[in-house]
Amino acid sequence: MPDSARYLMHRPEILESLRRGEAALDRTMSGSGRLYPSGRFLVEADSPNDTIFRLRKGWVGRLRTLEDGRSQFILIFLPGDLFAVKSLFVTHSPDAVQALSEVLVEQVDHRTLREAYERDPDLAIRCMWQVIEEERRLHNWIVGLGRGSADERLAMLLVDFRGRLIRSGTLPPDALAYDLPMTQEQIGDHLGISNVHVNRVLRAFREDGIVTMRGRRVTIGDLDALVRIAGPLLDMAERDRPDFVGAREAGTGGDGKGGDDAGH
Repeated sequence: MPDSARYLMHRPEILESLRRGEAALDRTMSGSGRLYPSGRFLVEADSPNDTIFRLRKGWVGRLRTLEDGRSQFILIFLPGDLFAVKSLFVTHSPDAVQALSEVLVEQVDHRTLREAYERDPDLAIRCMWQVIEEERRLHNWIVGLGRGSADERLAMLLVDFRGRLIRSGTLPPDALAYDLPMTQEQIGDHLGISNVHVNRVLRAFREDGIVTMRGRRVTIGDLDALVRIAGPLLDMAERDRPDFVGAREAGTGGDGKGGDDAGH
């Protein structure tokens, strides 16, 4: 699980509150961990939404499927993320939430968490932080879908996953390989392109020695090149941090000004 100090762009004055809020979540969700298999829907689309989850292990996706069967993965949740936080405020979820791998999740009823939220401002700040982080990711993704090429979108996706897995403690800081438990069709449903196009971009990356994806194992052969492709779509919180862009690119801050990753 990530320490709150590892969250992106937080105001320094709320750091201790984030840490206390994380500890309060630990207490509130203690003993609630459950394993679910890959493919299980944790939340059904357009269903009553009574539960908030925290992901301990595995990958989860928020998915919307249109009447004609077309699908879009809106967000991918990785270890440390809270999800379905909106259950505190709304009765139904328009989207499904699906396990993309075997997952270990903690869960709490919305009434229990709301009571804790109302009496503990630190826990409330931690919950709000997750909503803000989701908004940051969604803003990035909207720009990528609207203005990014297929190469840029896929590169940003692979860089983002690596950085978030490192920040969560799932991967060591210098990791250049990780398991990505999504099919090419699911990746395409997230990127907004066909699985044929996903395959074409992956083949080009492989031929250029940038990334190889065998089965569901991603191996980055040239992180600097991958970051340069993703660069236009990376937001300011990611461009100068080694866990996302590597030590060399972080040293330039993406703009030649330098960067740091110390406690923010």
